[in-house]
Amino acid sequence: MSSTPRIGILGGTGPAGSGLAARLASIGYPAIIGSRSKYRAMEARDTLIERWPHLDDLLHFGDNEAAADAEIVVIATPWDSAARTAQENEPALDGKIVISMANALVRVNKEFQPLVPPRGSVAAHVQAAVPRCRLVAAFHHLPATELGNIEEPIDSDVLICGDDPSAVAEVSDIVWNMPGCRPLDAGELSNATAIEAFTAVLLQLNVRYKTRVAPKLTGITLERSVASVGDVPGGDAAEASDDELVADQG
Repeated sequence: MSSTPRIGILGGTGPAGSGLAARLASIGYPAIIGSRSKYRAMEARDTLIERWPHLDDLLHFGDNEAAADAEIVVIATPWDSAARTAQENEPALDGKIVISMANALVRVNKEFQPLVPPRGSVAAHVQAAVPRCRLVAAFHHLPATELGNIEEPIDSDVLICGDDPSAVAEVSDIVWNMPGCRPLDAGELSNATAIEAFTAVLLQLNVRYKTRVAPKLTGITLERSVASVGDVPGGDAAEASDDELVADQG
């Protein structure tokens, strides 16, 4: 895989998907906005290019099949169609890093509440639908509006979990390149249940305090070079000496 892999975004015409595409293109990753309709993807791409013409060479569009042809693929559809969309493109996703960023939520009156899919999380459902992909759960807590405002950094930690250590490390490298973001290895894919559900808490805070919040955890100080899988408190890095954990670069 090249140092700057192409990243395809299935269901990338929504605020989160298109915002992520713009953000990735702004830091040098060729990004492909995918959709069931390539014309919707073209409209989403044209809207972004009108705002940021300098992204023209790195921001592309196509149907979901074209986006699934990229080296790394993000599932940015609504949560209830994430597994189906992945399964529709299973041959293209075989062996690839696939990022699930969907959250299963419902609003009941004035409260946001998490839903628990049959397999425990949307990410686990996607993994079951495409069992040979290298599934990583990430990007759940980045506010869509801030994600798409590429002129400003996002001051946020990004919780990442997955069962493939090299896939988690690859996604962590991408996050490190996003100004203001810091990747944190949150363990195995089973932890996606808690990560997805926590989004309901963040949304509730947004409503109550009329803002858009993103998580920033204290007590973890590490450089990019030690941010790969396993280098988190409570894991193997718990045995590392204190001088191996130095000032935060994020």
